[in-house]
Amino acid sequence: MKEKNIELLKAKCSKESYKKLIGLNNPKLHNFIAKYTKLCNPDSVFIGNDSLEDRQHIRNEALEKGEEKKLVIEGHTVHFDGYNDQARDKAQTRYLLPPGVDLGSSLNAIDKEKGLREIHEYLKDIMVGKEMYVLFFCLGPTNSEFSIPCLQITDSGYVAHSEYILYRAGYEEFRKLGDSEDFFRYVHGAGVLENGVSKNVDKRRIYIDLEDNIVYSVNTQYGGNTIGLKKLSLRLAIHKALQEGWLAEHMLLMGVHSRKGRVTYFAGAFPSACGKTSTAMLEGETIVGDDIAYLRKKDGKIYAANVECGIFGIIRDVNPKNDPVIWEALNSEEEVIFSNILVTEEMIPYWLGDGRGMPEKGINYSGEWYKGKKDSWENEISHAHKNARYTVSLYALKNLDSKLDDPCGVEVKGIVYGGRDSSIWPPVQEAFDWTHGVITMGASLESETTAATLGKEGVRQFNPMSNLDFVSIPLGRYINNHLKFVDSVNTPPSIFSVNYFLKNKDGKYITGMEDKRVWIKWMELRVNDDVEAIKTPAGYIPKYEDLKRLFSEVLDKNYREEDYTRQFTLRIPENLAKIKRIINIYKIKAPDTPAALFRVLEEQKKRLQEARVKYGDYIAPSVF
Repeated sequence: MKEKNIELLKAKCSKESYKKLIGLNNPKLHNFIAKYTKLCNPDSVFIGNDSLEDRQHIRNEALEKGEEKKLVIEGHTVHFDGYNDQARDKAQTRYLLPPGVDLGSSLNAIDKEKGLREIHEYLKDIMVGKEMYVLFFCLGPTNSEFSIPCLQITDSGYVAHSEYILYRAGYEEFRKLGDSEDFFRYVHGAGVLENGVSKNVDKRRIYIDLEDNIVYSVNTQYGGNTIGLKKLSLRLAIHKALQEGWLAEHMLLMGVHSRKGRVTYFAGAFPSACGKTSTAMLEGETIVGDDIAYLRKKDGKIYAANVECGIFGIIRDVNPKNDPVIWEALNSEEEVIFSNILVTEEMIPYWLGDGRGMPEKGINYSGEWYKGKKDSWENEISHAHKNARYTVSLYALKNLDSKLDDPCGVEVKGIVYGGRDSSIWPPVQEAFDWTHGVITMGASLESETTAATLGKEGVRQFNPMSNLDFVSIPLGRYINNHLKFVDSVNTPPSIFSVNYFLKNKDGKYITGMEDKRVWIKWMELRVNDDVEAIKTPAGYIPKYEDLKRLFSEVLDKNYREEDYTRQFTLRIPENLAKIKRIINIYKIKAPDTPAALFRVLEEQKKRLQEARVKYGDYIAPSVF
């Protein structure tokens, strides 16, 4: 470490913190910390390790600085983001690109030199009067090929506290690094705080440097903009995965249990409001993760790991009926951070859809709240924000899978893609092979908007692999990386599509909320070769007799053949229209799209057209 950096860090750190810092024999790490200590100019620097004492210090800081407040249940706190700081800022989330690097027109980018100059201007002296927290975490299980060490620099006790809940301790991982620079880095400054929240949100910036694996975030507290190891890390990981031949995906991981005690692991990608969390939390199954997974090859098989050990989840509609396991965790003496909900005078939290009714008054993200309160635009303010969140450890859930921290990960035998689709995909369908599944199910994923979010229902949004917002490489290369991923894999995982939102022409749903428990059980039987399937032009579908038995066993429900026919009828016009849409999107958005995508879609189009000539526009499963 440079002499001037030693002097700076000794002056800013306590003796104990400095000792922890030099306990990591990595001059490049030290110089990076010194650089941002000098730039941000905090009054002091706290170096955290993996100890319970350091974790408690961060909890205390969040409370003492007013970023969190204690709630009635021991271990529970509440955090409020500013009224205009309630979600990921897509417009100000940009990639810093050096000259000559092009990620495609769909990605929000800025010249690296210009972006660094701007972000460094914002960071200059941003921590005056504050303490800088320097913390070490690990993405993925520790002591594992999945592990990515991470350095977080922040002045927010709330951000630091959240990461202690959501991620595995990483100080010891940095001990093993030596002088390597192979780690992710995050620099966050909340900026000027007013009533405990970031004031200058008009100067909010989230800049991502893929070249040096650094994320910068300023003038914001909202977790999606500031908790560096979450979706900001996913962007870094996708770029790293392309270079190293693995996958970083927006996927759940779950163990599906057979009646004979067999456990089969599935990964699954779903856009928002399409059933991702409810699938990960299905009754009778176990959860490994609900959000982000890394997938790697080993010994001719695919293994995956949850990069997190906690959930930063949307709390809206979490109630005892719909989410009994999460509800129990949120009402027990576990460590929980609630954000942007309403708190009553008794320090009891309330949120939208909790099933308890709406209080008359309290404190929420707008300050003092009462029924009928309006903002400056005369919009009525709800008692809790629709994007309100909870942060809780996975270890608090009684349905946690025992392999969460297995350094080998879990062997993935099935991958599921799901979207909100009223008219095309059947409730469950299996691809012919890996390439067919990647292209017709993953790369072709669409999801319909809802009236509640955009004011117009049924608008299809293209969202390949449910990862479009986070893809940090050209889309064609991203698809190609998936196609090549199974090279040298003996038996690639089966790929499935699911659709919980299929409707009749009268607009009524034709599947039940609990039916997904049956679809996942059928997939488990398929990947273990326990049942056969019907081949259609678009993929394999279940046989009626198998579903009838599963509905009886799983749901104690009689499954009628007329329901089966209605749900699994092949809708030729809608399928052909989708193929046309997807081909056009890739031709416009991704000039580097692999030829295999167009070939596979054209082959599917031909099969559908031939079936149409023989059987008509809508084909019952019995025909096949």
